[in-house]
Formats: sequence, structure tokens, C-alpha cells
Amino acid sequence: MSDEYAHGRRDGLRLALAVLEAEEARWAALLGESRSWRTNAIREVRHKAFQVAQKRIQTALNRLTPKADGEIDPEFAAALEKVGL
Repeated sequence: MSDEYAHGRRDGLRLALAVLEAEEARWAALLGESRSWRTNAIREVRHKAFQVAQKRIQTALNRLTPKADGEIDPEFAAALEKVGL
């Protein structure tokens, strides 16, 4: 796998993390806001699904990140900081 291809894959995963983080925040704001227990339950499930998806993408991103001297890649650290993880 070329370095440019690997970099593109990491960028794609970072973008996915940012999108999921925004969606999770949207659903977190709606938790418990409805008078209907069913709507609230559905919102909780969606919120949890976004959290699980974020964790899975984070795991995939960690596997694609080059393993250097045990230090975190500055590019990777900046992306995590931006997403808030």
C-alpha cells in the first residue's frame, strides 16, 4: 500500500469520525426531551449507536496509524484533538 493511499484512508476515517461526532452531539441534545417514552428510547439507542460507531472507526484508524517510536503521530494527534477524543 502506497504512503499516499494510506494517508488518504486515514483522512477518510478522520472525516467519518468528525461526522459521527457531530451526529452524536445532535442526538445527545435531544435525549430525554420528548414527552414520549418511546421517542426517548429510540433517541438513546441512536445516540449509543453513534458512540459505538465512533469507537469502531477509532480502532480502525489506530490500526492504520504507522507505529513509530511509541510517540503519537502529530497529524493523528491534531485530528483527535479536533474531534475531541
